[in-house]
Amino acid sequence: MMDLTRDDVIKALSLVMVNEREFLGRWVFMNNVTVFEGLVAVMLTQNTSDKVATRVYERLKGRIGSITPNAILSLSRGELEDILRPIGSFRQRASRLIELATVVNERYGGSLEFIRNMNTEEARRTLMSLPGVGPKTADVVLLNLGRPVFPVDTHIMRISHRLGIMGGYERVSAFWIKLMKPNEYLMVHLGLIAFGRAICRSRKPLCSNCPFRDKCRYYMSNKAS
Repeated sequence: MMDLTRDDVIKALSLVMVNEREFLGRWVFMNNVTVFEGLVAVMLTQNTSDKVATRVYERLKGRIGSITPNAILSLSRGELEDILRPIGSFRQRASRLIELATVVNERYGGSLEFIRNMNTEEARRTLMSLPGVGPKTADVVLLNLGRPVFPVDTHIMRISHRLGIMGGYERVSAFWIKLMKPNEYLMVHLGLIAFGRAICRSRKPLCSNCPFRDKCRYYMSNKAS
């Protein structure tokens, strides 16, 4: 990988606008939701656009009010599936939310607020022990709780690999953690996603508009061919 600096990242991200309202996970935590409700919101964004996930989140909240384990379990499976229908694999997702709510009730008395008082590693392990919660979902929750973690979504993974930052989730996350300052993790995370949507797109990336291009393996390889 060519030498990427923190200043390179700041310069590139200055080209995109970050509207925190467009990121469901960020928006719900800005509204002081419980850890459980925030986790459910982030889970709704898995393999789904924030726009669709937000619509489903609002439908769910409109139906049950506060999103708690008991409120989710008060719905029949059919009702929950109907609410989740705009999201792909809605039947599987309904089962996952029912399982999550059941586990949180049985294991933790219906609340995940204790996670706020755990150290980051322990909180991450606890979240990842829950049904349907992988590294990215856990990290999005923790980042929005002010923890020094760096979630890697598909946009960030694509940008990273194009730049030559190779490896899986943990390795890519570690790269950005090392490169940026902890108080920058949240906005850089959101900024890279916005950058991936607007410039470093999956198809037809706008390389001519990209400040990373002279340090980008993908661009240099295509330029040479």
